[in-house]
Amino acid sequence: MKRLVKIVFLICLFYGLYTGYTVWTFGEEEEIPEADAAIVLGAAQWDGKPSPVFEGRLKQGIELYEEGKVEYLVLTGGTSENAASSEAEVGKDYAIAHGVAKEDILYEDRSLMTEDNLKNAKKVSGEKSIDTFLLISDQFHLKRAVIMAENQGMDVKGVPTQYSAYESLETKLPFFLREWAYLMVQQVTKLLIV
Repeated sequence: MKRLVKIVFLICLFYGLYTGYTVWTFGEEEEIPEADAAIVLGAAQWDGKPSPVFEGRLKQGIELYEEGKVEYLVLTGGTSENAASSEAEVGKDYAIAHGVAKEDILYEDRSLMTEDNLKNAKKVSGEKSIDTFLLISDQFHLKRAVIMAENQGMDVKGVPTQYSAYESLETKLPFFLREWAYLMVQQVTKLLIV
């Protein structure tokens, strides 16, 4: 019995370490392919301006658009409590101010959680027959978001923003630990349901 407990413990330990490693390194040094659109996952907006986290994601999306990697930007994010406008609307204004053509921007402004962002982004993209996506978020959030998108049947490739507001170990570590835990819970829950 002790041996079985030890084996289960070692499996759990290796699983946890491997999952943590994949969250920490997801999307690094990968070639960015072309796609129909880039989905920019929403983050907070502050008084009509993107928060530093959201701005970093928007900058990456705009850069991909300018480089011709995507034809459209799909901006996501609803209206949080006491906000005058949605994250997606703020993102749209920001993108237009930085040279993205208005007709090349799609947005969904009803959701505040990643899974809902993706469902709604898929829906608005379907209206333009968009099939392939680059998904933009901060690196530690990206693996979980890509899995959610793939679970919805989306053809998606994750692109970590190079302009992340999470720069110091003090800001990176709590974000990483949270996303690591969320991913493990998501994967274990999926195994238990199947």
